[in-house]
Amino acid sequence: MEHEGSSGVCSVVSSFLLGGLIGAGVALLVTPMTGKETREQIRGFAGDARRKADDYYGQIKDAVISTLENGKGLIEDKKRRITSAVQAGIEAYEKKKQETAEG
Repeated sequence: MEHEGSSGVCSVVSSFLLGGLIGAGVALLVTPMTGKETREQIRGFAGDARRKADDYYGQIKDAVISTLENGKGLIEDKKRRITSAVQAGIEAYEKKKQETAEG
């Protein structure tokens, strides 16, 4: 289930970036500008795309770290429960063994 969420985030991010690139390309093709203006606009688009990509990267990184930390917590909880169950089983076995030896 967690995997589905991260896949959805990646899909949204890649769709956004692809849409931005397509929009930038169309804008460059239909807007009459000099070469210098076009280069400046491309630099601006590239800078914006870079900042947005860095922001999305940070969000995705935080989500992955959070998911990993939650997973570690779940594993530790299950480990404690299993250890307790095994210990209770050992104690019950030892008790029954003593009762059988005495009885």
